[in-house]
Amino acid sequence: MTWLFDCWRSSIGGKVTMAITGLLLFGFVIAHLLGNLLLFTGPDALNGYAKFLQDNAGMLWTARIGLLVVFVLHVVTGFRLARANKVARPVAYAKEDTVKATFASRSMVFSGLTLLGFVVYHLLHFTFGAVHGGDFARKAVGAGGHDVHAMVTASFSVPAIAIAYAGFQIVLFLHLRHGVQSLAQTLGLNHGRWTPIVEKLSVLIAILVAGGNVLLALSVLTGLVEVRP
Repeated sequence: MTWLFDCWRSSIGGKVTMAITGLLLFGFVIAHLLGNLLLFTGPDALNGYAKFLQDNAGMLWTARIGLLVVFVLHVVTGFRLARANKVARPVAYAKEDTVKATFASRSMVFSGLTLLGFVVYHLLHFTFGAVHGGDFARKAVGAGGHDVHAMVTASFSVPAIAIAYAGFQIVLFLHLRHGVQSLAQTLGLNHGRWTPIVEKLSVLIAILVAGGNVLLALSVLTGLVEVRP
């Protein structure tokens, strides 16, 4: 295991780790979004999906633990690489030249920490019911104790909650935009022919994912989904 740890500690190994873990987390974000979009198809579809996950608790918890490991590894590696870059250049440029750098690339640590806070809040909200307990309690009413549709719509009917969720998607957009570009660079696609395509594709992907989540968060306030009594 020593060689694996040494590989991870190297600059290239760290970048590869960020690419792999980032790709796995991106896959989860897509799957999570697709599942949540069932909100627009009515209570039966979303609640049936939630019940399927709960009925397969072994698979669900295996996925959760695996994602936790991947998430922690992604965060720790990101901090290590950021610290290594700072140590490598302890004295700042007299005049910064950031023509190539975007705001998204310069704020990856900040956006990553913000998303970490959002994930914790999201879990406390919809998974554990530690916040907004009144809405969480609606989950246990009907549908065999899996009325996720009622819980979600009740939560998103509160403007402060819906707007907060939508606001976090701006941060997700920034993180995904640069993350996709970094992944492409790690894969060797940093080329005069491919780079412009990757940049446009990264923006499109980030818009679709973040936009889908914004649509979900504002679904009740915009009247796309009704709150059930």
